[in-house]
Amino acid sequence: MLRFISRLCASVSLLVAGLAQAAPPATVRVDYTHSGNALSDSYALEQVLLEPLPWPGDTTRNLDNTNRGQNRVEVVDAKTGDLLYSRDFSTIFGEWRTTEEANKISRAFQESVRFPKPDRPVRVRILKRDERNVFSVAWSVEVDTDAPDVIRKQPPAPATPMPIRVSGPSPQKVDLLVLGDGYTAAEMKKFEADARRLAAHLFTVSPFKERADDFNVWALAVPTVESGVSRPSTGVHHASKLGTRYDIFGSERYVLTLDNRALREIAQHAPYEFIEILVNNETYGGGGIFGQFSTAAASNEWAPYLFVHEFGHHFAGLADEYYTSPVAYAASSTRMEPWEPNATALRDPNKLKWAKHVKAGTPLPTPWPKAEYEEASRAYQKRRAALREQNRPESEMNALFREDLARTRALFAKQPHRHDIGAFEGANYEAKGYYRPAMQCIMFDRSEAFCPVCQDGIGEIIDLYAGPAKR
Repeated sequence: MLRFISRLCASVSLLVAGLAQAAPPATVRVDYTHSGNALSDSYALEQVLLEPLPWPGDTTRNLDNTNRGQNRVEVVDAKTGDLLYSRDFSTIFGEWRTTEEANKISRAFQESVRFPKPDRPVRVRILKRDERNVFSVAWSVEVDTDAPDVIRKQPPAPATPMPIRVSGPSPQKVDLLVLGDGYTAAEMKKFEADARRLAAHLFTVSPFKERADDFNVWALAVPTVESGVSRPSTGVHHASKLGTRYDIFGSERYVLTLDNRALREIAQHAPYEFIEILVNNETYGGGGIFGQFSTAAASNEWAPYLFVHEFGHHFAGLADEYYTSPVAYAASSTRMEPWEPNATALRDPNKLKWAKHVKAGTPLPTPWPKAEYEEASRAYQKRRAALREQNRPESEMNALFREDLARTRALFAKQPHRHDIGAFEGANYEAKGYYRPAMQCIMFDRSEAFCPVCQDGIGEIIDLYAGPAKR
């Protein structure tokens, strides 16, 4: 224990030493409620507080120009309107409002935005994409971070963060926090091993592999009484501090927490800009929301893939490129150009957003064995649904996944555009009208590599937080 505390102190000292000269600002968090339905939404302020740790980011990179996400937060000078800080993000509410339930009822979701403490009163604005696919202001509130009602004192940390990888002072690095849920006090060593194993795997995948020194990784878990998180569809209900569970929006494999306040109150005790939650379950599942958090079932055979795939959503706003699996979202009748960097409606092939990766002569759209793939996938999805309905052992599901991946690889192996970047129809949960850059990618199936377009999208976010890669 003394050795661990010494190691933690040394890691924190390294960060503090790098921050000492810069006198980092405090971290401001604005908690608010976002409510509504498929047709309308509204916002209400809950609280403004100062988190226990200083701002982890580089204040010279306060403005986000990546144009990702469904929303954007802007912090502007209340008097002059000068833009002081911005970040793009998406929300659980934004996903929920595309479900059938949102056409029937209204619901409220907790949300938060964080930013470095300003030295003046500011206006915090939440923007969302409109029908033109550009950002417009949806809500704004004036915030004086020196006002008497700003919360300045937090309860003590419920657990001690563990340094998994410390590459340097936080402002020059991307800070990733790995949270655990469903781990009992007796399973804390398992959590640490899971966090180390999966974080290490992330840095074997390009472009994280090449940019590993741009990351710090921390791990934190508050013990639960019972092992594992809730799976309501199977009658399993477990209490936990984060409230992570399966069956979100009726999808048996979708794992999220809807308790944003609990998430933020635990996460605030470690330096972070991104969060991955490991659930201590064997059942396949995960989820990822751009700029919020991602999740993965740590005890599943496919945990390394889940960790990386879902982190791709959370970290870089990458779109799902698969389209044959059942999802909770209702299909859209429109084909607006997606904001995600790895999907397109291909309205004008001459203006393809990833054109720099396309070789001369590559046809757009790009041929691939779509009909054969879909026929095999329909049979696979039927078998998958039957395994879940019969509550078969997870080993049978894992075997089915291996079989499906092998079949896909065999189908694609001899295709003339197998390794080309083009525009392959079928992406973003839609069989028609949306196109992905490559025949196969981590965002399409359970393969091992991001395509070059996804790698670019990830690299741009690393640059935003840690600065451009050193050549």
